[in-house]
Amino acid sequence: MNKFIAAVTLALVATAPVAHAQVTEEMLANDQATTDQIVTNGMGRDLQRYSPLEMITKENVDNLVPAWAFSLGGEKQRGQETQPLIYDGMMYITGSYSRLYAIDLATGAEVWQYDARLPEGILPCCDVVNRGGAIWNDKIIFGTLDAQLVALDLKTGDVVWRDKIADYKAGYSYTAAPLIVDGMVYTGNSGGEFGIVGEVQARNADTGELVWTRPVIEGHMGTLNGEESTMTGELNASWPGDMWKTGGGATWLGGSYDADTDTLVFGTGNPAPWNSWLRNAGQMNDGSGDNLYAASRLGIDPDTGEIKWHFQTTPREGWDYDGVNEVVAYTDRDGNMRYATADRNGYFYVLNREDGAFVSATPFVKDISWANGIDENGRPIFNEEFRPGDPTEAADGQKGEVIFASPSFLGGKNWMPMAFSQKTGNFYIPSNEWGMDIWNEPITYKKGAAYLGAGFTIKPNYEDYIGSLKAMDPDTGELVWEYKNDAPLWSGVMTTAGGLVFFGTPEGKFLALDDETGEELWSFQTGSGIVGQPVTWEQDGEQYVSVISGWGGAVPLWGGEVAKKVNYLNQGGMLWTFRLPKELAAAE
Repeated sequence: MNKFIAAVTLALVATAPVAHAQVTEEMLANDQATTDQIVTNGMGRDLQRYSPLEMITKENVDNLVPAWAFSLGGEKQRGQETQPLIYDGMMYITGSYSRLYAIDLATGAEVWQYDARLPEGILPCCDVVNRGGAIWNDKIIFGTLDAQLVALDLKTGDVVWRDKIADYKAGYSYTAAPLIVDGMVYTGNSGGEFGIVGEVQARNADTGELVWTRPVIEGHMGTLNGEESTMTGELNASWPGDMWKTGGGATWLGGSYDADTDTLVFGTGNPAPWNSWLRNAGQMNDGSGDNLYAASRLGIDPDTGEIKWHFQTTPREGWDYDGVNEVVAYTDRDGNMRYATADRNGYFYVLNREDGAFVSATPFVKDISWANGIDENGRPIFNEEFRPGDPTEAADGQKGEVIFASPSFLGGKNWMPMAFSQKTGNFYIPSNEWGMDIWNEPITYKKGAAYLGAGFTIKPNYEDYIGSLKAMDPDTGELVWEYKNDAPLWSGVMTTAGGLVFFGTPEGKFLALDDETGEELWSFQTGSGIVGQPVTWEQDGEQYVSVISGWGGAVPLWGGEVAKKVNYLNQGGMLWTFRLPKELAAAE
């Protein structure tokens, strides 16, 4: 009898599900230093996008070869902006139209796919992109174009929980990679062109239960554990009348986490509508027209959603200079804890990490027209000649004075993430040199309709190039080198301890440059424009690099004359993975 029981017990053990390791807070916190996996967006929650791996060097990068490729396939080939995640022998990527794929890391074979069933009537402003997921415990969490947040089982792709971020019928959507800290998942929202209200939300990552919300426009109430908490800012302090109710400020690029100060840092988008005269921003330079907290960076308490500090990069905003661009935590050469952010308005800002206080600002693109500089407090010195005109002063009251502003509303830098090298101490900024004709128009709010009050046409500033990858010293503001590209740059950047800078171009080239000189050392033609985010990891003693290729995003949709310049580019949807074979690692 005892032998029978023992046999049955052994049989049950043999057929029981195998327990897999789970992603913990410690793993998320140490993501940058753990080179055989990538479990956070940004290759670390500080978003440095720096790898300590140095198997691939300036001397041997020319030996990098394709390991495998994976096609997203079908007719759904649109902009592919995802960052891959690597964990437990698998790669996880998101695709256009809110899809998520699990891929065998050794072979490139699909293991499972989740395809969100999107409703009719979604309102994404800037293509049907998705920028990635977030891993916690035994789940991967990502957002969808109908403003839902979905948690899937890592091994099977089955839905574990799902929750609504906002109402897609009102213009809300979601495209960013979520952020996870201590078992909480933090998200922003998209839809700044539809008169929505930007917000940061916190949920229990295991259950999806909502913990707190923080609207980012003055006058709105936050919540904590299902009850009202505190008002954001002060009602009507910098907004006229009821315009704060549809004030924009979408938090559409997500956030970062600074463990040293226990602070979430989120950026906020344009105030709504674009017509700054309707918001008093066109004429009120005493702070009452600043329209807080749009076009700002916010430090937020991760436990309560309370705003610790704010820094507004473009008060009185009137050009669609969103303040959402990523905020990267780093330590400067003198040991000071700093944040860096390259804004759409064309200035590279350095802030203090303890309180978000202004340290410095330097132009990183040429021909900035809307401001004559940044004062000692970090406030722009406005050049009012380059603010779009007030339509009420026009003879017909329908179109304000047309002006040419630079940079364009797509920004000196848009969403595409820059990278910081701990090796050189420099930032590597994907930027574009373009401007726009822009004018204001009358507009009234209607739920689910575009709420711009402006017209525009983007134009290149130079005939020979638009895109420019720039290496910048954040301590001095010095431009160290520049790599020029004919078409606009729209891909993320990655740096490595091997002295390399990886990024891609709309023409389809995936490149590695020398981090000190900008010299091109290696390239590979992927067949479609690259607007994704490269990553690197170690596997079986070899270093791998991966990037997704698939032209799309905002440029072909909103690019005006620039869009015509790149309309020959092919769409696609292909994930490319490269490796440096062991036998070639020592070759030169």
